[in-house]
Amino acid sequence: MSAEQGNEVNPVGEQMKQQGNIHFKKKDYERAREFYTKAIETGGKNLPIYHNNRATVQYKMENYGSAEADATVAIQGGFRKGYYRRGQSRVALGKLKKACNDFKKAIQYFPSNKDCHGALKATDKARKAKLFLEAISTEQPPISERLPINTWSIPSYYTGPLVPEEFTVEWVLELMDYFKDQNTICPLVCAKILLRALEIFQTYDSIIWLDFQGKMNVCGDTHGQFYDFMHIFEVGGYPAPDNPYIFNGDFVDRGSFSCEVILTLLCWKCVYPDYFHMTRGNHETVAMTSLYGFQGECDTKFSRDIYDLFMEVFNHLPLGIVLGNKVMVVHGGLPKEPGVTLNDLKKIKRNHQPPNQGYMCDLLWADPQPQNGWTPSPRGVSHRFGPDISHRFLDLNGLKYLVRSHEMKTEGYEIAHDGRVITIFSAPNYCDQMGNKGAIIRFEDDCEPTYIQFTAQPHPDIKPMQYAKGFSFLN
Repeated sequence: MSAEQGNEVNPVGEQMKQQGNIHFKKKDYERAREFYTKAIETGGKNLPIYHNNRATVQYKMENYGSAEADATVAIQGGFRKGYYRRGQSRVALGKLKKACNDFKKAIQYFPSNKDCHGALKATDKARKAKLFLEAISTEQPPISERLPINTWSIPSYYTGPLVPEEFTVEWVLELMDYFKDQNTICPLVCAKILLRALEIFQTYDSIIWLDFQGKMNVCGDTHGQFYDFMHIFEVGGYPAPDNPYIFNGDFVDRGSFSCEVILTLLCWKCVYPDYFHMTRGNHETVAMTSLYGFQGECDTKFSRDIYDLFMEVFNHLPLGIVLGNKVMVVHGGLPKEPGVTLNDLKKIKRNHQPPNQGYMCDLLWADPQPQNGWTPSPRGVSHRFGPDISHRFLDLNGLKYLVRSHEMKTEGYEIAHDGRVITIFSAPNYCDQMGNKGAIIRFEDDCEPTYIQFTAQPHPDIKPMQYAKGFSFLN
């Protein structure tokens, strides 16, 4: 413990910690973080505890980089429970070897703790699987060209929808009803849907331009919350040529109905390829889906080959959409470098897993901040960008608005950067615990936004992260 921390308990710091705990229990994580920060600023003997508490709330806010840093300070101050929190954060950041070391340390100090043992087992298994895949990886044709679906058949017991010669609205509505009753389509039907959608996405550039007439609905993260996802069409209307949609990434993970959400989206895309659009989010990746449930859900409902086919489809999702030459829609945010044009972004080679830096990474991961300039992201990936950066990019490219998602917002949306950056989030009561609203942006003829809010809907008693295969400790 450093000399600056002091050897006495600071009563003001304890008061701030207690206020933080109250807000944490209410799931008001922003306010909890504020009070834990105030506690840290007071110093005193319990400073490591305050850092660990802030690490916990940063983790809940998905600021894994900041959570790792706070947990490290807690550990350095002698707070041994920080090893578990830092291990969690490092798993979320993909630092599996370091996470294993943290969980081993936690077990040394807390040998009977089942959470520590479970976390180590799951993380070490994932680390070894990753090393194995890296060792055997070779250049080979994509899974879409290797799947022998011509040898597959429809199981005799299957009574669900079959893939039609041409997708229709009626067929997709039938499929949604089938999913609503917690039924699963057979692997052959799933594969045919994926292959049909892949053919469409392969024709796109990384950034696509849409002519704008009438209106456009833009939705944010849906995260496997199928029953809330269906409600979007009740409040916004079903997709149609005069009621088009953009779904802005993060369709899967967290919620335990991710297969139903993404398959429904892809089927609507096949019905209306010119009026139903999807962009890639940071969760449409192997790194995220292997931890947060979608991989396990595919393994349970289909197979690893089907999961790999999903990943190939995700690799071809566009990274952004320009609407009416006035609105840029991307999942995350903007590059920090000056002079970046839409044509630069259009040229991104996207048919692969995203790197940890560069334009592709920023479009999927970056977040806005209120102050000018840029700062490293508390998520541990990409950065945060200020209003000067967003204004410079929008003005250079003749755009009025940036629409992005990627962050839960209490009201379902948030307007920032002098009204020019809009965050939209469409998963109400995120992970069954946040109590937030969901929202849709509707752009009319003048490309000006209005907002439709909605609340969470009842769903079957299946918890988030149900299929996370030992990574439920990440929830």
